[in-house]
Amino acid sequence: MHPEFRSAAAADGLRHEQVRYGRHRDHVVEVLAPPAASGRPLVVVIHGGFWREQYDRGHTAPQCAALAGRGYVVAAIEYRRVGGGGGYPETLLDVAAALDALPELLTELEPGLVDAERVVLMGHSAGGHLALWAASRHRLPADAPGHRATPPPVRGVLCLAGVAHLEWAVAAGLGDGAVEAFLGAAPEDDPDGRYAVADPARLVPTGVPTICLHGGLDEHVPVDCGAVYAAAAREAGDATELRVLEWEDHFTLVTPGSGAWPHVLQATSDLVGPGT
Repeated sequence: MHPEFRSAAAADGLRHEQVRYGRHRDHVVEVLAPPAASGRPLVVVIHGGFWREQYDRGHTAPQCAALAGRGYVVAAIEYRRVGGGGGYPETLLDVAAALDALPELLTELEPGLVDAERVVLMGHSAGGHLALWAASRHRLPADAPGHRATPPPVRGVLCLAGVAHLEWAVAAGLGDGAVEAFLGAAPEDDPDGRYAVADPARLVPTGVPTICLHGGLDEHVPVDCGAVYAAAAREAGDATELRVLEWEDHFTLVTPGSGAWPHVLQATSDLVGPGT
């Protein structure tokens, strides 16, 4: 079990389990839940870090513990990242595999632990990209990595300061070439069409209600990245909302106790209902 999750669970009296969805060391999911949880909404947390190996799920432990403390069951998925066997297509395949395996894995932990009708994907930064992409898998060609034949069984997506539009991110130089490293190509040099199957802005409409929550002072992923995605999604017919917190930055959105945190809780409740 990840030490950050173990510590957070112990400090808050939460149940903590780790489940595996594959054989790689990163094919794990940390599950936090209230001690007497049953039939609770599920929040699937996808961490950020520009898809790079040095950033793992550990930094989401306070965020996950705070959500579990509000009555949600929380599942923080790990995935292979650039520099550790990830990138295109492995990162996408891992996220897809984790989400597809999660319902059965949670049932094995405890039948009835979560309400399968109330599931929300919550991703921060690059994890926001992955959450939006995961909600669009049914829009992918049948031979694309992570394709799903039917829409995902989720109530909504909460994209926190997300890298929501990959081509915009490349043009803005986000993360010192992070998108190019992740996909292994620049948009103008992409013979395999990777951007077409990895950029959420090119996969709308998803039919999944989405809230893009962004800090107005975010210098890591400026608010315009979320704005161009939200505009494209709305134009395609999706119920996508951009909420801008003018005085918040990139990390306050995943920091319990910050000025942004009540807005994160409100957006979660707007999508999937309260934790109890």
